[in-house]
Amino acid sequence: MNKFIKTLSTDWLSTGIIGILPIFLATNFIAVIVWTLQIPTYTMGLVLGAIAAGLTDLDNRFSGRLKNLFFTLIAFAISSLSSQFSLTHGFFVPLITILTFCMIMLSAIGQRYSTIAFSTLLMAVYTAMIYSPTANWYEHTVLIIIGAIIYGVITIIVYLLFPHRIMQENLALYFEALSKYLQAKSNFFDPDDMDEGNLPNKQLILGQANIVVMSTLDRARASLFYRLRTQHRHSRTRRMLRYYFAGQEIWEIASSHHTQYSTLFYELQNTDLIFRFQRIIELQAMACQQIANDLRHDIQYENQHRIEKALKGLLQSLTYHKETGIKHFHHLQLIADNLQNIENQLVRIADKNADVNNDKKNQQTARLIPENISNFRDMIQAIKNQCNLDSPLFRHAIRLSAVVFISAVIAEIFYVEQAYWILLTALLVCQPNYSATKKRLVQRVIGTILGVVVGLSFPYLSPTLGAQLGLIVASSSLFFFFKAQKFGFSTFFITIQVLISFDVAGFGLENAMFSRTLDTIIGAFIAFIASTYFWPDWKYLNLHQSLQNMLINSATYLRHIIAQLQFGYKDQLSYRVARRAAQNSIANLSSVISNMMSEPKKYQSALDFVPELLNISYSLSSHISTLGSYRRRSHELNHHIEFAAIFFKQSKLLADLLEQMATKSEDTKQTLKDINKQLQDFEHEYASKIDSQSLVLLQQLLLIVQILPQLWIFVGMEKQYNKTHNI
Repeated sequence: MNKFIKTLSTDWLSTGIIGILPIFLATNFIAVIVWTLQIPTYTMGLVLGAIAAGLTDLDNRFSGRLKNLFFTLIAFAISSLSSQFSLTHGFFVPLITILTFCMIMLSAIGQRYSTIAFSTLLMAVYTAMIYSPTANWYEHTVLIIIGAIIYGVITIIVYLLFPHRIMQENLALYFEALSKYLQAKSNFFDPDDMDEGNLPNKQLILGQANIVVMSTLDRARASLFYRLRTQHRHSRTRRMLRYYFAGQEIWEIASSHHTQYSTLFYELQNTDLIFRFQRIIELQAMACQQIANDLRHDIQYENQHRIEKALKGLLQSLTYHKETGIKHFHHLQLIADNLQNIENQLVRIADKNADVNNDKKNQQTARLIPENISNFRDMIQAIKNQCNLDSPLFRHAIRLSAVVFISAVIAEIFYVEQAYWILLTALLVCQPNYSATKKRLVQRVIGTILGVVVGLSFPYLSPTLGAQLGLIVASSSLFFFFKAQKFGFSTFFITIQVLISFDVAGFGLENAMFSRTLDTIIGAFIAFIASTYFWPDWKYLNLHQSLQNMLINSATYLRHIIAQLQFGYKDQLSYRVARRAAQNSIANLSSVISNMMSEPKKYQSALDFVPELLNISYSLSSHISTLGSYRRRSHELNHHIEFAAIFFKQSKLLADLLEQMATKSEDTKQTLKDINKQLQDFEHEYASKIDSQSLVLLQQLLLIVQILPQLWIFVGMEKQYNKTHNI
């Protein structure tokens, strides 16, 4: 039986199919009940309950899923009853407005609270959509809760059959993103594209790949964290934790670089080295993709000996070119060392006997930070910290509350029944930023119109109740299948599902079609106007705050690296937290710049400098990561007294300087000149007296110092941009 389930899971069922199994089985179960008992008027309430529960389905262990279901049902019951009561007594508009603000602000606590809170808000709207003054006050709530219970029970059963598939899929997505990141990195060594003018575009592509890595890392971490909270860890979970940590190391190593690429291109253009570098990085990208595939098929990854052979060939070629007197040989050797370090992590993943918990020392560091704030006092403080206009979350909460208020008022004044589709559309379309709202608006309108066009054929088919219920099952399942990646497709299928549900419930398909289209257009228009004119993001401190966070987090990351280089390697939690914060801030800066460049054209003219600002920021992050990649070898460093005195002192001054650039306005040029002079003087005097690794660290520090004047210029441009636009 176990062998059959494994074959079913790995060979027949993809993770996407397993992901929609709960809604497919739940809606089938509901359809059977409705068809058997001939209670079509209950269909919509039951299905909406299952869909709402599906939107709150969060990856967790068994006990965590039970707890999530329990609290979700309580939240749904309160939301639905409140909506029902307010509709009966005429104060639905203020209720839904206040509820919207409160639910959005709960996002400050964490993604899981945000997911449940938003679904709870949708529950109030769903109740309004099926509200009937003649029905009992508890009828719709009971139907919705029953639907949610059906979904919850089925999803737990599916989890028990495939307990590790979501966790492994999230790790697979992470290694798939790492593969694409390494592939983007290999473009810097493309012998057929060595034009220095293409470097900014390559850096932008690398930055976009970095955002995906950051996003998938968070999902993988969350899956692991909720399985590590039990005292007895499953052997598979321990293995996945080893994969996760190895992936983090690969990312840090791959993020580093040891020299200016323009110089590298010039030196290597007539050698075989650039081909070898690119080939090895591409092979390592393929290895990460293979790890992702093996995770999906529950196969142990095996070491790729092609990479070992390629590395051996590279080292032989480096030895040959060293004898011929190639310039800056040590920079090339360091890149080769980096590639070897990535290979070491791949070998670590392939080692069946390696286990992050095998020794007591590792048990102290193999921990993950929680995804959410768990202490009630900290929750309140987290929400209070967001209650100001500098917070995008606070602005979005007020903006969306206004959108909900206007939509609900229009629905109540001008329409009689099933008019809350305006409210639902506005709620789903209105996103925290302008570009995301515009994208969703187009997808929502097109998806709805196509859904209505297809729905026009249903009256002519004269389907039976069984056929209609089958279409509800199919459209609900396809809605969940596409909702994460293809919002337009998901809108198309949910439109069909709602139209059929209205017809089954006796509201009349013909009456619902025209109103669905009109309501969608009105709701989308309200959301677009709000995102464009109500505290639009480009008028606020997004770029300034993101840049400031990047500098501060980079300074903290640098301090942790220096501490490990000085006092010894320890892969403790605090270091990983600092590294993750720095990587997060770079990804956030890239995302903000991407969003700002997609804003209305009249705001883009002042943003000509931001692509180069992003490139310099990535260079800073890469050089700091290079220092971090040497912390494992801290015991090998020749801590020459003079080296220690100059390196650690100037490193700490540099970290302080990064923070000053973020928080103060005084010129830092003289301080940078002083640091640069001391480091260069030391290099000239002691280069032959210190070991090669110490020399590398010194040169990396010099590279950071040399790019900071450029970064300071862009910081000044950003401040001038803020001043010009009254930000």
